[in-house]
Amino acid sequence: MALFFERPESGERAVLVHIKLNSESEPEDPREFEELVIAAGGDPVEFITGSRQSPSAKLFVGTGKLEEIHAVVKSACAELVIFNHNLSPSQERNLEAVLQCRVLDRTGLILDIFAQRARTHEGKLQVELAQLQHLASRLVRGWTHLERQKGGIGMRGPGETQLESDRRMVRDRIKLIQKRLEKVRKQRDQGRRGRQRSEIPTVSLVGYTNAGKSTLFNKLTNADVFVADQLFATLDPTMRRLDVADLGAVIIADTVGFISHLPHRLVDAFRATLEEAASANLLLHVVDASAEDRATNIVRVDEVLKEIQADKIPSLMIYNKGDLLDDFSPRIDRDAQGLPVAVWVSALAGQGMDVVLQAIIERLPSKIVHKHLQLQQSQGSFRAALYRHKAVLNESVSEKGAINLEIQLSENDFFRILKAEGLKTHDLVTL
Repeated sequence: MALFFERPESGERAVLVHIKLNSESEPEDPREFEELVIAAGGDPVEFITGSRQSPSAKLFVGTGKLEEIHAVVKSACAELVIFNHNLSPSQERNLEAVLQCRVLDRTGLILDIFAQRARTHEGKLQVELAQLQHLASRLVRGWTHLERQKGGIGMRGPGETQLESDRRMVRDRIKLIQKRLEKVRKQRDQGRRGRQRSEIPTVSLVGYTNAGKSTLFNKLTNADVFVADQLFATLDPTMRRLDVADLGAVIIADTVGFISHLPHRLVDAFRATLEEAASANLLLHVVDASAEDRATNIVRVDEVLKEIQADKIPSLMIYNKGDLLDDFSPRIDRDAQGLPVAVWVSALAGQGMDVVLQAIIERLPSKIVHKHLQLQQSQGSFRAALYRHKAVLNESVSEKGAINLEIQLSENDFFRILKAEGLKTHDLVTL
């Protein structure tokens, strides 16, 4: 009985299995599961559901449910059974022995999608690392039919040697990829330090997968990042320079989408990519405003941000896909201090890009302007505005009646006041 099944190239007819476990505090979403399978190129022919108190140690499901799955696999001529759960290597092996087709768990499914979507050299390395780490624990499956050749008269053979050889090859490859990714991480660190030296702030887009981050990124930066209505359309980080009025140059970074229970291997493997979010000056947390479970998705993203130590970075909520809501119009929600905390937009329709930029201007930490100015009597309105912003440190009047001011305020506020008063920097006399 062969227990190792090669993956067909494409078009697998897949039976989907989702078991509600009473022992689970946060169950997986069956709708998201089906979207993941479709995103991987699978053809779901049947969706089997059930419930248990806790998973079976040997087969995850009970014998009755296993017989039901087996019958569906045969009648539908399915090539693959995918579980919306993480299976142990032994559970995967035992299920394949009974079902006589390939069995994949949730982590394996996500890894497969990542493998298809990675485009850059770095992205491919990160995916391969995660796949090898996942494979390392399951390598024995491929050599189950040789396990009897462990020793004894007439029972000696190449089984153990072959298995150890494969394990060593996997370990060596993992070490090599980790070294290459460490080099990438150092290069990214150098790039970040260069941006910090030039004082160019970075804004990173984060959010649940398929929230519309790449569409927003394209609208803000006039870029052409791949966009699709599917999970994990973007894997490789993309960065663009954007010149913002009254603020100057800003680096905008599009990042990989998050998902519930993102496998730790992927978090570890994509750490070099996710560090772009962890080192940003401001996070734009993009949310699908039309999603029924948007509150849950926000919590899931916050959990990943905490895991990569990016939870302390200032963030701005971007409620996207407003065109799918009733009575939508772009707007900024502010806190009690008047600081922007959320923006409502429709990136697909291009509605609200101006308010996003306005909120970014107000939220990004800016340089402090400390100047000594000489104002004429005709610039009294500008003087009053500076007082309203509590920017005046000292004031005196010259012999000729000019007003001498010492001011200190953020660069953002300084340029905002100038704009409101219809002034340019060359209209001011600096002492």
